[in-house]
Amino acid sequence: MSATLAPTARAPAAAPRDAALLLLLKARTFIALFIVTAFFAAAAPNFLSADNAVIIGKHVALNAFLAIGMTWVIVSGGIDLSVGSIVGLSGMVAGALILNGLPLPGGTHVVWFNVVEIIAIAMAVGVAVGAVNGWLITRLNVAPFIATLGTLYVARGAALLMSDGATFPNLEGKASQGTTGFPLLGGTSLAGVPLVIWLLVALTAGAIWLGARTPLGRHIYAVGGNERAAQLSGVKVARVKMFVYMFSGGCAALVGLIIASQLEASHPMTGETFELNAIAAAVLGGTSMAGGRGRIGGTIVGAFVIGILSDGLVMMGVSAFWQTVIKGLVIITAVVVDQVQQKLQQRMVLQARAAA
Repeated sequence: MSATLAPTARAPAAAPRDAALLLLLKARTFIALFIVTAFFAAAAPNFLSADNAVIIGKHVALNAFLAIGMTWVIVSGGIDLSVGSIVGLSGMVAGALILNGLPLPGGTHVVWFNVVEIIAIAMAVGVAVGAVNGWLITRLNVAPFIATLGTLYVARGAALLMSDGATFPNLEGKASQGTTGFPLLGGTSLAGVPLVIWLLVALTAGAIWLGARTPLGRHIYAVGGNERAAQLSGVKVARVKMFVYMFSGGCAALVGLIIASQLEASHPMTGETFELNAIAAAVLGGTSMAGGRGRIGGTIVGAFVIGILSDGLVMMGVSAFWQTVIKGLVIITAVVVDQVQQKLQQRMVLQARAAA
């Protein structure tokens, strides 16, 4: 009789343990944020100073822009490796238009655009690259990894060709050509807060609203959860995928413009490996690489973890090579923890059904 009753005696204790573990796993991003912040606050001088907080906020914003776009791509069941190259290409497009304008065929006339038009054109280039990604994936059935890997090289090569690998410097513009004002995008502050932060707040709010309040947001989750079932239920799968890749390309283009504006110069290799940070932030924030699950709020917290980790390592003088290794380990750890959470949730569901 004791052998029969032993499992029943242990069952009530097992459920609270599983519930507590699941709660910790779900809160892993906030726990990681607290740990890295506390560690660097103790290890790096002036880490929590006001000036450094502003710098970290700007860096986090750039990573968060990319991560928001990456989140929707991953939730839909895809991946976008081209975002780093789009960052470099959009900055080079802006730099070329500011310094050289748009020469017309024949070489006798040059069209000069104002800053708003230049920003719009560079953003359109990023969205266009995203559209190419979506077209390759939806129309030609190319795997997302291969399609975006290809456009990664194409976009980077195009950026290099625009200047033969050189930098476009001094992007202040000229009043006579109507190209002044570009540095304001990355250097302006409103109410003492950098414009970049306000843009992040606006984009985050818009992305959260998209996922929670619109049919398109629900369709993104449906496509990532079960593409065939979503298609049978009437979801326009191809349109959804086109949107997420175009949105991701637009986010990447915005980052390229902000960086070029802050530096007042554009370089074709800007954004190299940025896709690693974006994927790390999204996955660390709870986005499942299998698709169908993820939240923008978690992604933003993940972006803070990656941003604080990167800046803290720089302040401590850690080699850039080791920083790359650490970020890779963060991605692996986040994926492993996500798998543990999924298995635990499945086990708890089975236990609940068995007890019912």
